[in-house]
Amino acid sequence: MSETLDPLSDRASRMTHAYKTGIELREALQDGVCLRAAVSEVTIYIEHLDDGYPDWHPAPDSFQGMLRRFIYREITGDSYRTLETYQELAEPFGLDHVPDKSVLSRTWRNRFDDGVHEYVTVAAHFVVKELHDYGPTVPAVRPKEEVTDSKPESAEDDEQDESTSTEFSDEQIRRTTRLARDHGFDGFDSGRAQNASYEDTRFFELQTFIGMVGCGTAQGAARFQYRRGRECRPHGDTHLRAVKQFDPTELVEGFDHASDRLLSAIADEASFRRPVTAAIDITTVPYYGDVEGMPIVSEMQGDEERAFKFATLSVVGENIPLVLAIEPVRESSAWDDNLPNQIHRVVRRLVRRAKQLVPIETVLCDREFDSMRVFQTLSNLGVNYLIPKRITSTEKEVIETMESDGEDVAVESASVHIESGEHSMQFLYVPSTKGDGTAVFATNLRVGPDEAEPFCRRYSRRWQIENEYKSIKNDFLAKTSSKDYRVRLFYFVFAVLLYNIWRFTDFLLKAGVDDEMDYAPVLTAGECVEIVVSALIPPD
Repeated sequence: MSETLDPLSDRASRMTHAYKTGIELREALQDGVCLRAAVSEVTIYIEHLDDGYPDWHPAPDSFQGMLRRFIYREITGDSYRTLETYQELAEPFGLDHVPDKSVLSRTWRNRFDDGVHEYVTVAAHFVVKELHDYGPTVPAVRPKEEVTDSKPESAEDDEQDESTSTEFSDEQIRRTTRLARDHGFDGFDSGRAQNASYEDTRFFELQTFIGMVGCGTAQGAARFQYRRGRECRPHGDTHLRAVKQFDPTELVEGFDHASDRLLSAIADEASFRRPVTAAIDITTVPYYGDVEGMPIVSEMQGDEERAFKFATLSVVGENIPLVLAIEPVRESSAWDDNLPNQIHRVVRRLVRRAKQLVPIETVLCDREFDSMRVFQTLSNLGVNYLIPKRITSTEKEVIETMESDGEDVAVESASVHIESGEHSMQFLYVPSTKGDGTAVFATNLRVGPDEAEPFCRRYSRRWQIENEYKSIKNDFLAKTSSKDYRVRLFYFVFAVLLYNIWRFTDFLLKAGVDDEMDYAPVLTAGECVEIVVSALIPPD
């Protein structure tokens, strides 16, 4: 009689224990316990599981801790690269630190045998199926179809040889870029007459070229005519007149439509079905002209510095880094009658539009958004936030007390009470990652002192948005001295659109060959723009 039919066999016992673990997890989740807490508290039966590492092995990670880590992974479907960023999972799972992706891969391949693989997979997949069939909805849980009739993954499936690089043919790159371009440009319409001399796509082509070569409109149009032929390309003044036909409101709506189109093409991507981490920030485009009659231009810190300001909401973390929403920023300056800074309203509009595209779990902002109105706005929108606070006298007193008591971390409970609502929050005092000293963060999540420091490390994901702005301005934003805000907005929105097309193209290229998404692109920004230019209108 085979082992699978013997109720006294080790395998039968493992299966019984696996289902008991799965049942306990399901019941905890149905009682409203969060996934992290449920996995950290569930009973792990190790009587019939073998630890592949002997007692003298130098691996510091506990066997049970790693089992919990992999059960969590099988329930969420997260990659090794994603798991290594979840600092907050270490202590609840009984681990001294967060294992990196190479340790995780070696553990699955070398430390866990087939029996352990089966125990982890059976327990986790039972939970996934039960929750999808009977509820409740737990956003982090992977789709049911990913575990139906699935088999435990092998090390070969999960980790490719890092020395092997993936190469793409020129035709693959061109075809994928054209697909991304078609999704990105659809939805923008200048409203010009159908019998106009040039279609809108001609202006998109010229705008892409101007951004790529980094020159002004007139010079860019002349250089492009020389490259493609004078008879079929618009002049610089014609281009600017066409750009001014794009209404600012409709231009932002067109960008929203383009974002929706891009995401619809990857609707099955698991990472976008789960709540994402988003970053909101404000970037500036310098302006050196006369400010009279320019209410959309803002003062900067220097007396002579002026700039157009644009706020964006971007996906950060392990997802494809796309800009999901753009919002012009209008501030009060000495030369206009604008209202004082209403940054919470900008935040509200950005998050509302982005939530129509993806579920948002946490929003990261910089100190410019340190405001009770911003905190309450995000709470009203049903998202978590993590925002660094300015250091005032109140924070200084707490830091001084911490220093006298020899404490590195502190958590202060607080609450927001304004006319638009109220909610409880916390101030987290943690060691600064920029050197000596203490950083202070505000959040509406309940975080204990032991979790505060690893939780605040999430803020480091926001660095992606700085690189994002650098690429948008250096690789895609065309130069202009125009005082017309319609031109300025069009140029910025179009630059962000090209950035999204670049990132979307890179994602599509890698999605077909590797489950582990590297942040570094395989296609440079310049290569992408060149292909977009050549693909918009095929040469004669």
